[in-house]
Amino acid sequence: MLTSEKGVVEEWLSEFKTLPEASISSYASGLKNKISLVSALYEVIQKPQSELLEPVCHQLFEFYRSKEKCLGTFTLQFLPELIWCYLSMSSSRELQSCGCIEALLLSIYNLEIMDEQGHSKILSFTIPSLSKPSVYHEPSSIGSMALTEGALSQHGLTRVVYSGPHPQREMLTAQNRFEVLSFLLLCYNSVLNDMPALSLLSLCQMCSRLCVCGYPRQNARKYQGIKNRIPISSEFMVQLLTGIYYSFYNGEWDAARRALDDVLYRAQLELLPEPLLLANAIKASLPQGALKGNKEGSRCIQVEITPTSSRISRNAVTSMSIRGHRWKRHVWAIVGIGLETGFCYLVELSVIVK
Repeated sequence: MLTSEKGVVEEWLSEFKTLPEASISSYASGLKNKISLVSALYEVIQKPQSELLEPVCHQLFEFYRSKEKCLGTFTLQFLPELIWCYLSMSSSRELQSCGCIEALLLSIYNLEIMDEQGHSKILSFTIPSLSKPSVYHEPSSIGSMALTEGALSQHGLTRVVYSGPHPQREMLTAQNRFEVLSFLLLCYNSVLNDMPALSLLSLCQMCSRLCVCGYPRQNARKYQGIKNRIPISSEFMVQLLTGIYYSFYNGEWDAARRALDDVLYRAQLELLPEPLLLANAIKASLPQGALKGNKEGSRCIQVEITPTSSRISRNAVTSMSIRGHRWKRHVWAIVGIGLETGFCYLVELSVIVK
């Protein structure tokens, strides 16, 4: 680590401790513009032997438990790198080198599973109904299915998926490791719109490394470092895919495409149905060419909305022309549903009817 970068981190550590209460809000809003500080903190996290790692983790936790949203978001942007550092060290059986990272991850988890009154949170996700229009589909294009869904929706039959309550954890073990990490990624995905491009890139790189380490593809990807296979749960991979899908349309096309291919590679090897379903749905929905978007542009997921008004052809149709005419009917097929995120992925199929 360069002396200048070390000085930036040490100044950041001492600055917040002497900051008056009235200045915290303005200080928090200006942190995202300190590019040199963010790069220096990544350097510290990537080197577990650094003497600055423990005070950095402690201050990141102080940021997260403060009442300032910007400070919490600032901490969350390093979550992918923290997870990668912890998992790589645990696979090498060097957990003593990343004890402060494990403590930080556990502290964030235990904070998030409780509400302000100290009660366990129960998160709910409503599965969208196909009878109601969304940015992904129009009910009229589904055909007779819309009538069935519409009749059901009138009776208030709404499917809700619940998550929680989650138990508090005092340490990470092989049994609860990915339960905690999956929940942390869920928290990260909830603020994806506030994540900088560097954090999205870190997420995609972390995903690729986790999926190919210890497998033949690691040589093709030219990843150096650990050679051990790192176990990954299906739920954890689904949470990774949520961030990857967002990264496609927010300036990280190449990294996201590589990460998606690596997820499919790992899911096929281990026969994991949920990641396979979601990854193939994302792959099928992508445009043919790479999106040339500005990394600092609008942060959104681009979709095409079906026009609501029907188009009536002006060409005259006679009984003779109908016999030799083949009609095309459009049908929407569901290719993937992300239960944790509530996203429904639809693909338009063309059916030729004589």
